[in-house]
Amino acid sequence: MEYIKSKIRDVVDFPQKGIIFKDLTTVFKDPRALHIIGWDLSQLYRDKGVTKVVGIESRGFIGGSILAFELGAGFVPVRKPGKLPADTISASYEKEYGTDTIEIHRDAITENDVVVLHDDVLATGGTMLAAYNLVKSLNPKKIYINFIIELTALKGRDILPEEVEVTSLIKY
Repeated sequence: MEYIKSKIRDVVDFPQKGIIFKDLTTVFKDPRALHIIGWDLSQLYRDKGVTKVVGIESRGFIGGSILAFELGAGFVPVRKPGKLPADTISASYEKEYGTDTIEIHRDAITENDVVVLHDDVLATGGTMLAAYNLVKSLNPKKIYINFIIELTALKGRDILPEEVEVTSLIKY
């Protein structure tokens, strides 16, 4: 993980003053780092029967797609309103610098699915909690939650359900 950490760029005052944004685009553009991320993510779930990986717009699409590919699972996007073409369900939530809404296709997850919810960074947890609630409403067999980076000082893990296994590759 030291190699991955060396590729993460800190962007000060983004998206607003006082926030230090952990930019993973510098990780994703590095072939070795991208390979390590994909391998390490997949090892967490290799023997758990995962059938779907749900990636949260937009950086969660990158790690989520790689994870789905590595596990031989399907990929399901969670997107901002109006971006998915079929019937959706939605959830609004608070995040560290405002409110937002996300959507998922109503038919994306079945009761037979074992799901990994993936996003790049766990900050305050609002986005992931909203995504978890959307997926849970579709009644999958099991849900896991995963991040590449967790910003522990923001305590986002504390608002996620205790009964769900939450993993992060890197903690700051």
